[in-house]
Amino acid sequence: MSTYYCMLLLVVCREKLASEEPLGESSTYGDLGYRSFGSPGRYFTEVVIVVAQFAGSVAYFVFIGQNLYSVFQGQGLSKASYIFMLVPVEIGLSWVGSLSALAPFNIFADVCNVIAMGIVVKEDIQRAFGEGFSFGQRTMITSNIGGLPFAAGMAVFCFEGFGMTLALENSMQDKRKFPILLAQTFGGITLVYILFGFCGYMAFGEETRDIVTLNLPRNWSSLAVQVGLCVGLAFTLPVMFHPINEIVEGKLKIILRNNNDSMGLENMCIYVSRAIVVVGLAVIASFVPEFSVFASFVGSTLCAMLSFVMPATFHLKLFGSSLPIWQKALDSIVLLSGLFFAFYGTYNTIVGV
Repeated sequence: MSTYYCMLLLVVCREKLASEEPLGESSTYGDLGYRSFGSPGRYFTEVVIVVAQFAGSVAYFVFIGQNLYSVFQGQGLSKASYIFMLVPVEIGLSWVGSLSALAPFNIFADVCNVIAMGIVVKEDIQRAFGEGFSFGQRTMITSNIGGLPFAAGMAVFCFEGFGMTLALENSMQDKRKFPILLAQTFGGITLVYILFGFCGYMAFGEETRDIVTLNLPRNWSSLAVQVGLCVGLAFTLPVMFHPINEIVEGKLKIILRNNNDSMGLENMCIYVSRAIVVVGLAVIASFVPEFSVFASFVGSTLCAMLSFVMPATFHLKLFGSSLPIWQKALDSIVLLSGLFFAFYGTYNTIVGV
């Protein structure tokens, strides 16, 4: 609910700025930072977005690499090798011009993900009820709350695409439907996450691995699930690149146009910059040892700042005294809670490594 509320705060802030600027609509997260705190606000916002999206994309690469390594064991290839095999595909997909043009790939990815998760849940339920279990045996649920900050970091990471909020809203033909559509999507995704995680832990207990598909038996259906998830995520990755490319290309265009360079050179630089981003992500991903620790750390730090602290801060700054007391209080609670979670979650993750 907090993430949904903060997403709507961004949309409200953007609408306010757009109404004040008839000649130019403030359409990015960085624009909100600029209007709230000037150039430092823009730079800070864009740095956080770029690093957060970088980290989220790296986590996707790690997930795909570990699953493919598990599927093709004995082939003599390392996890890093499978990650680098993705690079040409992701470079090609990153050259697709807009989010709407990526829609067919995203639909295909969603189909792969839904089928794969359905099979995983089926396997989990069969294992849990086939072997028998009691909630008392699942100590991570019943008696141990020390892992809650780590779990919370993972939960926030699940919505690492927060930086895409304004881009998604801007891509809709009827923007008035965005809040309702967002609420429906949030509800569905949250339910799927809860079901997926609960079934996995009920099936494997303390033996649950950071990537639950690695717990599945090595049979054809399980291997198909892992490959299906990898394909789905591979086609989802270009959406993760979009905020990074948007910021990097914005800076490139300013530099090139100030030098009166041709449009052909500008387009070439854009393609090259997107390729460099993909290669850089793959290189970083090849050095990440564990998916869960990395994801929790990103969720506790960057995603918490991006999803809670900054939207509430911008809303308070831009609307100021016009806000009712209850909304000021709510924004302040979100802001302080986000800061506390960022610091404590980061500490907990680092200490637990």
